[in-house]
Amino acid sequence: MIDQKIQDVLNKHLNAEFFSSYLYLSMAAYFESRNLSGMAAWMRIQSQEEYGHAMKFFDYLHGRGGAATLAKIDAPKVEWASPAAAFGAAYEHECKITGLINDLVNLAVTAKDHATHAFLQWFVTEQVEEEATALGIVEQLKLIGDHPGSLLMIDRHLGRRGTEGGQ
Repeated sequence: MIDQKIQDVLNKHLNAEFFSSYLYLSMAAYFESRNLSGMAAWMRIQSQEEYGHAMKFFDYLHGRGGAATLAKIDAPKVEWASPAAAFGAAYEHECKITGLINDLVNLAVTAKDHATHAFLQWFVTEQVEEEATALGIVEQLKLIGDHPGSLLMIDRHLGRRGTEGGQ
């Protein structure tokens, strides 16, 4: 049976992952409204990934004899100043999630909950990838600045996510 304190913090994080999914779906809507369908598609996939992360917590809690508790999800932001600002916000959000994961790992170690510690290692590795990917896109968008042709090229590239050559 999972310790109540661990269950409570994992439930809090489960809801943070659901918020992440909601945030990236909001970013997809933002990109759709600007006819940047490649970036919108990228964010839709990111939203689905975050939903999957939440479900890993959901399943883990139940697998340990605990219970998943769903809480209210706040409305995400819906407008950004530019595509670069939206991806910058995505990068900042991933850094925040990394901090939350690190806090969970520290608590699992302190509580000597080896099963939870092992479970969280996948997320530690995943966050390294998430941050690197988001930062790479931010840096590319900084390089192109306000050049519309380059923006359309990166939009097309990001739209290939999940296929050969997409990020």
